[in-house]
This record gives sequence, C-alpha cells and structure tokens, in this order.
Amino acid sequence: MEGLTDEGANVKGIQEEICSEPTYDTSGRKCRKYTKEMDMYLDEILADEVEKGKLLGRNKQQLTQVQIYDLIVAKGFDISLSTITNKIREKRNKPKECFIRQEYDYGDRLEYDFVEVKLVIDGELGTYHMAVLSSPAGDFRWAFLYKNQKKEVFMDSHVRFFEMMGGTYKEVVYDNIKNVVTRFIGRNEKELNSDLIKLSLYYGFDINVTNCFKGNEKGHVESSVKIIRNKVYAMHYKFKTFEEAVNYLQQELIVLNEKSKIKEERDYLLPYKPKLELANIKSVKVNKYSFVRIDNNYYSVPEYLVGKEVTAKVYYDDIIIYSNLHHVCEHKKIDGANEISTDTRHYLDTLAKKPGAIKNSYALKSLPKLKSIYDTYFSKKPKEFIDLIRKNQNKNIDEIVEILSPDLSSNIIAFSTTKNHINLGDITRSQTNKYNELCIKGRIPL
Repeated sequence: MEGLTDEGANVKGIQEEICSEPTYDTSGRKCRKYTKEMDMYLDEILADEVEKGKLLGRNKQQLTQVQIYDLIVAKGFDISLSTITNKIREKRNKPKECFIRQEYDYGDRLEYDFVEVKLVIDGELGTYHMAVLSSPAGDFRWAFLYKNQKKEVFMDSHVRFFEMMGGTYKEVVYDNIKNVVTRFIGRNEKELNSDLIKLSLYYGFDINVTNCFKGNEKGHVESSVKIIRNKVYAMHYKFKTFEEAVNYLQQELIVLNEKSKIKEERDYLLPYKPKLELANIKSVKVNKYSFVRIDNNYYSVPEYLVGKEVTAKVYYDDIIIYSNLHHVCEHKKIDGANEISTDTRHYLDTLAKKPGAIKNSYALKSLPKLKSIYDTYFSKKPKEFIDLIRKNQNKNIDEIVEILSPDLSSNIIAFSTTKNHINLGDITRSQTNKYNELCIKGRIPL
C-alpha cells in the first residue's frame, strides 16, 4: 500500500490521541483569589519601580519579587507567592535579549575599564583604583594600579599602555564614566571629554562609547577585571608599600598573559608615536611660607621666590616647579587635601639668620630621620646643622641623612662640621672607615 487512505489517516490520529498524555487548556482559567484591587495595587508598585529606575539608573535597590509579594500581603491581600511572581513576569513581559557573537581582527579593538580594589597597605585597609585594558583579538589583558581616579590618572594609563605596546589600537571602547562623557544631550547624544578627544587625535584611535548599563558591549574587559582581581589580588592583598603592590601586579600580569597572542598582534598596531606629555600647566603664586597651593595641597619652593609667580607642571604623580623657564624643584604629588610637602633646603638663608627656628619647623618635622639626628646631636648647635645641610644641599635628602647618620658618632659629626681636632682613639675602627669613605665621596669636608 503506497500511502494511507483517509480512513487510515484518521485511525492513526485517533491512536496517537489515545496514547498521548492528557492535556488541559488553562488559557482561559481565571485566578480565583487574584482581585481587581490587588491588580491595581501591583500596577502601582511596578510603576514606582519604573520611576525609581529613571531616577537612580540600573541599581541594586530594585525590589525583588518576594519583596513585592510581602508588600501585597502586608496590604491585607490573601494570595500565593507563585501567583504574584507569574503576574509580575506577565506585566513586565521582558523578552530575553539576543546577543551577536563578535570576532575582531588583530589591532582593531581595545576595551577599557576603571575599577576599585581593596588592599591593605602598611596595615591600613584602603580603596585603590585599577585601570584595566583588554584586547579581545589577542586575548591580552593589562592593568595599572593608582591611588585615585582623577583625569590625570585616566590619561596616564593610556599613555603607559601605548608606550608599553609600542603602538596603538584602531578603536578604544569605554563605558559612560565621567572621564569619557562630559554630559548627556538628550536620550542618545553624548558630549565626549575634550582631553580624551585630544588624546585620541594624537594617537589616532577612534572612541567608541557603549550604551548605558550595557557591560556586555565590552565583555572582554569585563571578564578581564574579574580574572585580574581573582588571580592577582584575591590571595595576596597585603603589602608594606603601595609601590610593592604596583610591582606585584605587573609581575603577575606577565604570568597571566603567557598564553596570549599579543606578540602576533603587535605587528598590526598603528605606528608608534613618542610618549605624550600629559602635564597640566598652572601659574601659581608663592605665599609667605614659601608654599605654592596646587589641588588643595601645599608644596615648598626656594625662599627667594616668596611673593612671585611660578609655573607648575602637574603630572599624575609628580609636580615640577619652574621660574622664568628655569627648573626650580620637584615634589611627589600628594593624595588628599590640605597636606604639605616641604624641603628643609628651601629655607637655608632664613634659617641661617634664625637658627632657633629650625627646631619646631614643619620642614624638619616632616623628615623624622633628620629630626631624630637633629634632636640627638645638634639641638644645642643648630647653626652647625644648617651649615652641614647647606654644604650638601645638592644631594638628595637620603644622602644628607646618611651623612648625618648616628653610626658615625657625634664626635665625627662635630669634627666634620667644625673641623676641630679630636682624639681618633676614642672612635671605633668601623666608624673611622665610614668617616674615611664619606671623605673620599666628598660627603664630609676634609
């Protein structure tokens, strides 16, 4: 028989119906307990959630379905949790989003993110910031650790990365952080940060900003953040100094990227450009304490500049002061506010006239080792202390501290400053050798 007759087809259909599991049409079934009043109250709750979302953006304060159910029960309604969750799902009716798998060529795309990490530095828990840069094509991820998330740090992370890579990607992808988007214009228009635009023009990359709350649009760097946090700082998060934490990160990243294809990708990057100097140039006036105020902190300059205007080049970690285009001094940039960075050598002329002022000076107290040496050996002869610093003012503070180090004994220090004869028999052989060594290096006058 070539095919089933109409009668045979009917028989087959009847047999399948008899053997199949029973089904029930529930499409028209109504909830016996779910009332119109309950429905209106649920609509009010969901409307409030929409307004909250507009005000706060996507956040973790959104009510859960259980919390909504608790509100309804607290209102006096008698209903099951499953009924309410089904109604919420029905009202929100959010279809699942479809994602399009992406493939990128070498050198095409770099993804950027800026995140927080918790570290214990010198026994104190603090929040630090990590710039994470990630290449989907090369499966390469890198990061730089910072003490803040200011614009200078954001810019510095790009320059450091391009310098390390020896080239630039064609496109860099960001989310909507303040260092990228200055302000929103309407629903879809964004005004980009002018400094980022300058950076992109210099290095030649395009800026791509994701849609709001769409982390999946830069998924590689999102996963890189999780990997770096877990592989680098999850087990080892205590360090003696910030510098130690920075060096540890760099070493661990080398291991983390051993299987990446970054060597192959480097050949496809845009040509290398000389490192971009990112200093903010500021004109500042020197106050009566010979301080300049920069970003709410104070930095000392040589005393002859009191009352004058000087130029400060402010980098993310250093401040360099110029007067009439001549280099004057440098300071490590301070994190915080109303703090002071000072150098005793900036006040030598004033201290020579007022030697008693050095004892309680902030310049001396800010250097505990130097202050300890002064209190131990020079508290009654401040002029000699100032003279010795003057003779060695071209050396750095660590070298000056070494010259005044107490392991030379007070006799040697007194001899080096006053050139009075002493009985060398009162000095140990190791002290004599140290004294001769410093004489040869020119750190102590013969």
